[in-house]
Amino acid sequence: MTRPRLDCLYRLGRLLSRVFIPTFGSIRVTGRENVPAAGPLIIAANHQSNADPPVLVYAIPRPLNFMAKRSLFVNAVVSRFFHAMHVYPVDRDGGDVDALRWALRMLKAGEALLIFPEGTRSPGAMSEASDGLAYLALSSGAPVLPVAITGTERIGGMLRIPFHFQRLSVAVGEPFTLPSPGGRISRAALRAGTSEVMERIAALLPPSYRGAYASAADEQGAPRAD
Repeated sequence: MTRPRLDCLYRLGRLLSRVFIPTFGSIRVTGRENVPAAGPLIIAANHQSNADPPVLVYAIPRPLNFMAKRSLFVNAVVSRFFHAMHVYPVDRDGGDVDALRWALRMLKAGEALLIFPEGTRSPGAMSEASDGLAYLALSSGAPVLPVAITGTERIGGMLRIPFHFQRLSVAVGEPFTLPSPGGRISRAALRAGTSEVMERIAALLPPSYRGAYASAADEQGAPRAD
Protein backbone atom coordinates (compact mmCIF):
# COMPACT_ATOMS: atom_id res chain seq x y z
CA MET A 1 0.00 0.00 0.00
CA THR A 2 1.36 3.45 -0.93
CA ARG A 3 1.98 5.68 2.06
CA PRO A 4 1.41 9.45 2.09
CA ARG A 5 4.45 11.64 1.57
CA LEU A 6 4.64 12.51 5.28
CA ASP A 7 5.40 8.88 6.13
CA CYS A 8 8.85 10.20 6.96
CA LEU A 9 7.31 11.42 10.23
CA TYR A 10 6.44 7.87 11.21
CA ARG A 11 9.97 6.72 10.44
CA LEU A 12 11.32 9.59 12.53
CA GLY A 13 9.01 8.64 15.40
CA ARG A 14 10.18 5.05 15.24
CA LEU A 15 13.82 6.20 15.23
CA LEU A 16 13.24 8.41 18.27
CA SER A 17 11.54 5.55 20.12
CA ARG A 18 14.60 3.40 19.50
CA VAL A 19 16.85 6.12 20.87
CA PHE A 20 14.93 7.34 23.92
CA ILE A 21 13.03 4.30 25.24
CA PRO A 22 16.06 2.04 25.90
CA THR A 23 18.33 4.94 26.88
CA PHE A 24 16.30 6.65 29.60
CA GLY A 25 15.13 3.49 31.31
CA SER A 26 15.19 -0.15 30.25
CA ILE A 27 13.02 -2.33 28.04
CA ARG A 28 12.98 -6.07 27.47
CA VAL A 29 11.28 -7.48 24.38
CA THR A 30 10.72 -11.22 24.09
CA GLY A 31 9.14 -13.12 21.22
CA ARG A 32 9.95 -10.56 18.54
CA GLU A 33 10.62 -13.48 16.19
CA ASN A 34 6.90 -14.31 16.37
CA VAL A 35 5.95 -11.22 14.37
CA PRO A 36 5.13 -12.21 10.75
CA ALA A 37 7.33 -10.26 8.37
CA ALA A 38 4.49 -9.43 5.98
CA GLY A 39 0.78 -9.87 5.42
CA PRO A 40 -2.31 -8.71 7.31
CA LEU A 41 -1.90 -8.80 11.06
CA ILE A 42 -3.95 -7.69 14.07
CA ILE A 43 -1.76 -6.91 17.07
CA ALA A 44 -3.80 -7.22 20.27
CA ALA A 45 -2.27 -5.73 23.41
CA ASN A 46 -3.30 -4.84 26.93
CA HIS A 47 -3.51 -1.09 27.53
CA GLN A 48 -1.61 0.37 30.47
CA SER A 49 -1.01 4.00 29.50
CA ASN A 50 -0.51 6.53 26.71
CA ALA A 51 3.05 5.23 26.47
CA ASP A 52 1.90 1.91 25.01
CA PRO A 53 1.77 2.94 21.31
CA PRO A 54 5.33 4.34 21.17
CA VAL A 55 6.60 1.37 23.19
CA LEU A 56 5.04 -1.00 20.66
CA VAL A 57 6.41 1.04 17.75
CA TYR A 58 9.79 0.31 19.35
CA ALA A 59 9.08 -3.37 20.03
CA ILE A 60 7.31 -4.52 16.83
CA PRO A 61 9.56 -4.66 13.73
CA ARG A 62 6.79 -3.60 11.33
CA PRO A 63 5.03 -0.31 10.62
CA LEU A 64 1.91 -0.12 12.78
CA ASN A 65 -1.49 1.43 12.11
CA PHE A 66 -3.74 2.27 15.02
CA MET A 67 -6.73 4.29 16.15
CA ALA A 68 -7.12 7.08 18.69
CA LYS A 69 -10.16 8.85 20.08
CA ARG A 70 -11.57 11.46 17.72
CA SER A 71 -11.38 14.26 20.30
CA LEU A 72 -7.59 14.31 19.91
CA PHE A 73 -7.95 15.44 16.28
CA VAL A 74 -8.58 19.04 17.31
CA ASN A 75 -7.70 20.82 14.04
CA ALA A 76 -6.42 20.26 10.52
CA VAL A 77 -2.74 20.48 11.47
CA VAL A 78 -3.04 17.96 14.29
CA SER A 79 -5.17 15.68 12.14
CA ARG A 80 -2.59 15.73 9.35
CA PHE A 81 0.14 14.90 11.85
CA PHE A 82 -1.80 11.97 13.30
CA HIS A 83 -2.60 10.59 9.84
CA ALA A 84 1.08 10.81 8.95
CA MET A 85 1.81 8.78 12.09
CA HIS A 86 -0.64 6.07 10.90
CA VAL A 87 -3.32 7.08 13.41
CA TYR A 88 -7.01 7.13 12.44
CA PRO A 89 -9.79 8.79 14.47
CA VAL A 90 -12.44 6.63 16.11
CA ASP A 91 -15.54 7.26 18.20
CA ARG A 92 -15.42 5.25 21.42
CA ASP A 93 -19.13 4.45 21.44
CA GLY A 94 -18.42 1.33 19.38
CA GLY A 95 -20.52 2.41 16.40
CA ASP A 96 -17.91 4.07 14.19
CA VAL A 97 -18.51 2.47 10.80
CA ASP A 98 -15.88 4.62 9.06
CA ALA A 99 -13.17 3.46 11.46
CA LEU A 100 -14.23 -0.14 11.00
CA ARG A 101 -14.05 0.18 7.22
CA TRP A 102 -10.62 1.82 7.51
CA ALA A 103 -9.37 -1.06 9.68
CA LEU A 104 -10.63 -3.65 7.19
CA ARG A 105 -8.96 -1.75 4.33
CA MET A 106 -5.67 -1.78 6.21
CA LEU A 107 -5.88 -5.52 6.71
CA LYS A 108 -6.90 -6.16 3.10
CA ALA A 109 -3.82 -4.17 2.03
CA GLY A 110 -1.60 -6.46 4.11
CA GLU A 111 -0.91 -3.96 6.88
CA ALA A 112 -0.34 -4.48 10.61
CA LEU A 113 -3.14 -3.06 12.74
CA LEU A 114 -2.62 -2.35 16.47
CA ILE A 115 -5.72 -2.62 18.66
CA PHE A 116 -6.20 -2.33 22.41
CA PRO A 117 -9.29 -4.52 22.95
CA GLU A 118 -10.03 -2.98 26.36
CA GLY A 119 -10.78 0.28 24.54
CA THR A 120 -9.34 2.46 27.27
CA ARG A 121 -6.40 2.42 29.66
CA SER A 122 -6.48 -0.18 32.44
CA PRO A 123 -3.30 0.44 34.45
CA GLY A 124 -2.10 -2.46 36.54
CA ALA A 125 -4.78 -5.03 35.65
CA MET A 126 -6.75 -6.04 32.56
CA SER A 127 -10.39 -5.00 32.24
CA GLU A 128 -13.21 -6.52 30.18
CA ALA A 129 -12.71 -6.12 26.43
CA SER A 130 -15.20 -5.20 23.74
CA ASP A 131 -15.83 -7.41 20.70
CA GLY A 132 -14.45 -5.04 18.04
CA LEU A 133 -11.18 -6.87 17.57
CA ALA A 134 -12.92 -10.24 17.31
CA TYR A 135 -15.22 -8.83 14.64
CA LEU A 136 -12.25 -7.60 12.60
CA ALA A 137 -10.43 -10.92 12.97
CA LEU A 138 -13.47 -12.98 12.01
CA SER A 139 -14.41 -10.68 9.12
CA SER A 140 -10.93 -10.48 7.62
CA GLY A 141 -9.47 -13.85 8.54
CA ALA A 142 -6.29 -12.00 9.58
CA PRO A 143 -4.07 -13.64 12.21
CA VAL A 144 -4.01 -12.14 15.70
CA LEU A 145 -0.73 -11.51 17.53
CA PRO A 146 -1.15 -11.31 21.35
CA VAL A 147 1.18 -8.86 23.08
CA ALA A 148 1.59 -8.13 26.80
CA ILE A 149 3.00 -4.86 28.16
CA THR A 150 4.15 -4.19 31.72
CA GLY A 151 5.76 -1.15 33.33
CA THR A 152 4.13 1.59 31.26
CA GLU A 153 1.46 2.12 33.94
CA ARG A 154 4.15 3.93 35.95
CA ILE A 155 4.76 6.52 33.22
CA GLY A 156 2.77 9.60 34.18
CA GLY A 157 1.94 11.73 31.16
CA MET A 158 2.99 12.13 27.55
CA LEU A 159 6.03 14.31 28.31
CA ARG A 160 7.54 11.56 30.44
CA ILE A 161 7.49 8.93 27.69
CA PRO A 162 10.95 9.76 26.25
CA PHE A 163 12.44 10.02 29.76
CA HIS A 164 10.43 7.32 31.49
CA PHE A 165 13.17 5.87 33.76
CA GLN A 166 11.20 2.64 34.19
CA ARG A 167 11.74 -1.06 33.60
CA LEU A 168 9.46 -1.94 30.72
CA SER A 169 8.64 -5.34 29.29
CA VAL A 170 6.93 -6.43 26.07
CA ALA A 171 6.13 -10.12 25.55
CA VAL A 172 5.04 -11.14 22.05
CA GLY A 173 3.09 -14.38 21.78
CA GLU A 174 2.52 -16.64 18.80
CA PRO A 175 0.09 -15.54 16.07
CA PHE A 176 -3.16 -17.46 15.72
CA THR A 177 -6.42 -17.21 13.79
CA LEU A 178 -9.93 -17.38 15.17
CA PRO A 179 -12.14 -20.20 13.80
CA SER A 180 -14.11 -19.15 10.73
CA PRO A 181 -17.78 -18.57 11.59
CA GLY A 182 -18.80 -20.11 8.26
CA GLY A 183 -21.42 -17.48 7.58
CA ARG A 184 -22.99 -14.71 9.64
CA ILE A 185 -20.90 -13.77 12.67
CA SER A 186 -22.99 -14.54 15.75
CA ARG A 187 -22.83 -12.85 19.11
CA ALA A 188 -21.58 -16.11 20.61
CA ALA A 189 -18.72 -16.27 18.09
CA LEU A 190 -17.74 -12.69 18.94
CA ARG A 191 -17.68 -13.35 22.68
CA ALA A 192 -15.74 -16.59 22.23
CA GLY A 193 -13.24 -14.84 19.97
CA THR A 194 -12.78 -11.97 22.40
CA SER A 195 -12.22 -14.37 25.29
CA GLU A 196 -9.66 -16.32 23.26
CA VAL A 197 -7.68 -13.18 22.42
CA MET A 198 -7.74 -11.76 25.95
CA GLU A 199 -6.83 -15.04 27.60
CA ARG A 200 -3.80 -15.36 25.33
CA ILE A 201 -2.71 -11.85 26.29
CA ALA A 202 -3.28 -12.63 29.98
CA ALA A 203 -1.16 -15.78 29.69
CA LEU A 204 1.80 -13.57 28.71
CA LEU A 205 1.38 -11.32 31.76
CA PRO A 206 2.42 -11.79 35.38
CA PRO A 207 -0.60 -12.95 37.44
CA SER A 208 -1.04 -9.58 39.15
CA TYR A 209 -1.73 -7.93 35.76
CA ARG A 210 -4.35 -10.39 34.50
CA GLY A 211 -7.31 -8.70 36.16
CA ALA A 212 -10.64 -9.73 34.60
CA TYR A 213 -8.95 -12.65 32.82
CA ALA A 214 -7.00 -14.04 35.77
CA SER A 215 -9.18 -17.10 36.34
CA ALA A 216 -9.16 -18.21 32.70
CA ALA A 217 -5.40 -17.78 32.40
CA ASP A 218 -4.83 -19.67 35.66
CA GLU A 219 -7.06 -22.52 34.51
CA GLN A 220 -4.90 -22.87 31.40
CA GLY A 221 -1.83 -23.18 33.59
CA ALA A 222 -0.31 -20.06 32.10
CA PRO A 223 3.36 -19.67 33.04
CA ARG A 224 4.38 -16.63 35.03
CA ALA A 225 5.80 -13.93 32.73
CA ASP A 226 8.97 -12.09 33.65
